[in-house]
Amino acid sequence: MNSVSLLAALAIGLAGAGHCLGMCGGIAAAVGLGGKAAPGTTVAYHAGRISSYTLLGALLGLLAGSIQLAEWTLGLRYLAGFLLIAMGLYIADWWRGLTYLERAGAVLWRPIQRFSARWLPVQRAREAYALGLGWGLMPCGLIYSALAYALTAQDALQSAGLMLAFGVGTLPTMLGASFAAGHVSAILKSRGFKTLVAVLMIAAGAWTLHLTYAHGGHLLQREIVPGGGSSAPMDHSGHG
Repeated sequence: MNSVSLLAALAIGLAGAGHCLGMCGGIAAAVGLGGKAAPGTTVAYHAGRISSYTLLGALLGLLAGSIQLAEWTLGLRYLAGFLLIAMGLYIADWWRGLTYLERAGAVLWRPIQRFSARWLPVQRAREAYALGLGWGLMPCGLIYSALAYALTAQDALQSAGLMLAFGVGTLPTMLGASFAAGHVSAILKSRGFKTLVAVLMIAAGAWTLHLTYAHGGHLLQREIVPGGGSSAPMDHSGHG
């Protein structure tokens, strides 16, 4: 993992501003308006949400790293590239294909949603944190895109770090919703901003696909070395 990877994960979170508000802005606003300890409960809610992203990234990164096959690595990188493009199209409202992925995820989400509802209305910070942990698992194309990108690290710690960066990227929008910072939310939801970040995400996805295609042959050739052994896996930059 390098600074470019972290910035990319951060950008995915920033890019999904309008989508974040549509998916869970309502619950964030509700938490922000609840009780005298609203600032504390709001921070706890977002801490729980980001913890959920980070833990999920660590788990999936660990699972992805347990498979040391060149074809698996290439598949993950192609998946990340295609999902970044799909998310860019989704954010710009040029193509809504990710809604089908979100609908599929909703099947697993419903029992978590019912379980998390026990902490509403939120009264204390620990309840807000628990609620955030649950709502961080909601079916969301933006989260799926970030997870696909984080999976390419194929390492629990690095994947967790990328998902942490993604979660931090969502904070400006979500904190704006929680604390009624309308001017911040208005900028992040504006058509111009959404189009700009959508184009950047599509470009990032296309670049990911290009690098994967350009260096995929080298990875496949390095998997088997003379003498029957396996070569060292290629690092996250794609250059070995």
